[in-house]
Amino acid sequence: MAILTQVELIREAFHYQSRFGGSTMVFKIDCPVTEDPRFPSLIRDIALLSKTGFHVVIVAGAKERIDAVLQEYDVASSYRGHIRITPSTMLPFVEMAAFHAATRFMTLSASRVDAVIGNFVRARGLGVIDGIDMGHTGFVEKVLVDSLERTLRQGMTPILPCIGWSPTGKIYNVASDDITLAVSGALGAMKLFIVSIAGGLKSGVYTLPPHVERSEVDETGRVIRLTPQEAEFILIANKDRLNDKPLLDLSLALKASRAGVERIHIIDGREDGAILRELFSNMGSGTMVYTDEYESIRELKSSDVPDVLRLMEPLMQTGVLIRRTPEQIQEKKDDYVVVDIDGSVRACAALHDWGERQAEIAALATDRMFTMLGLGRRIVRFLLEKAQQNGFRRVFVLTTHTHDWFEALGFTEASVESLPLQRGQLYDQNRKSKVFAVEFS
Repeated sequence: MAILTQVELIREAFHYQSRFGGSTMVFKIDCPVTEDPRFPSLIRDIALLSKTGFHVVIVAGAKERIDAVLQEYDVASSYRGHIRITPSTMLPFVEMAAFHAATRFMTLSASRVDAVIGNFVRARGLGVIDGIDMGHTGFVEKVLVDSLERTLRQGMTPILPCIGWSPTGKIYNVASDDITLAVSGALGAMKLFIVSIAGGLKSGVYTLPPHVERSEVDETGRVIRLTPQEAEFILIANKDRLNDKPLLDLSLALKASRAGVERIHIIDGREDGAILRELFSNMGSGTMVYTDEYESIRELKSSDVPDVLRLMEPLMQTGVLIRRTPEQIQEKKDDYVVVDIDGSVRACAALHDWGERQAEIAALATDRMFTMLGLGRRIVRFLLEKAQQNGFRRVFVLTTHTHDWFEALGFTEASVESLPLQRGQLYDQNRKSKVFAVEFS
């Protein structure tokens, strides 16, 4: 590698870290990857990201390990479609295999990164489907976001086995793909890495859109990047091969994209440095499914005001937000943006200019039915980028209830005296809101 190229790579890495440090990356890592001799190298790279300031979450795939344990103990598996049926007699073996797969990632400690295997997933049983009792096979009912974020703030890496627990402590076998989707959405993950031994998509193996074949394939035949629409085309065009591992990974990537994850990277975990090359080089090392994270965010229209008030009302009643009238929102209409999903407003926030090159993010509210999509995080990141592009040097928030949430997004506590003069004169001493801010270099 030429010296100039190395310098540019270093610059890109530092730029990436300064811009996205503190953001969340979810890694769904298949069990066969952990058996490869190069697995320790993969773990070191993940540890490096964690130590550099990224929040790392690992979902431990265990299918192959479960298969091996069941075979060892001569326990037959049966399926409904792709879903393993888990009778009570099988559950101890599934639990043993799932936790064995998860403990492989505790080797992070060798790189001075603390990790914890936790019960971060609340599950419910699938019950009886088409007359088939699914036993202890379950689905994600809830991700315990507070516990996960507390673990991340303490500098530890959460590891999630493919096991969930009911509120009464009942254990369920939950597909790692389902856990990956739920956790990525709940945490508002900026990136998801799907790490397997299949790696990215290859040209010449599957039917691709013609323009992808021409412009998004490298000299080795690897498909570099895809939009969600292109990924969907490939899955439809190759519907007779959907059980192929690369297409299973692509299907998971497409679902994650629809759940709001901005960038999904499908990589081969056996390739040395694959994660770092995928992050910090233009060509990457796998196949990326990408979407514009902000494509559903738009400016507020006058017709949106009733919907915005509907979102805000529960928060205004509890004192999380100060009360606003339709006239006040209309007066500052140009400051507001909304998240529009299928023609309905599901989140809102405002960016107010208070002079002195300082702006305030205010009036943040999301639809409770869509909390799993991380809309609040998405809209805050959008407004931070907008503020930086418009030349603001500092963005602040005033909060009475959600300072932990803003801290997780990279805000740090500041004094009331640091507010711009115009905003400081309006500070409500009775509310005693805390000030948190982000400064741009």
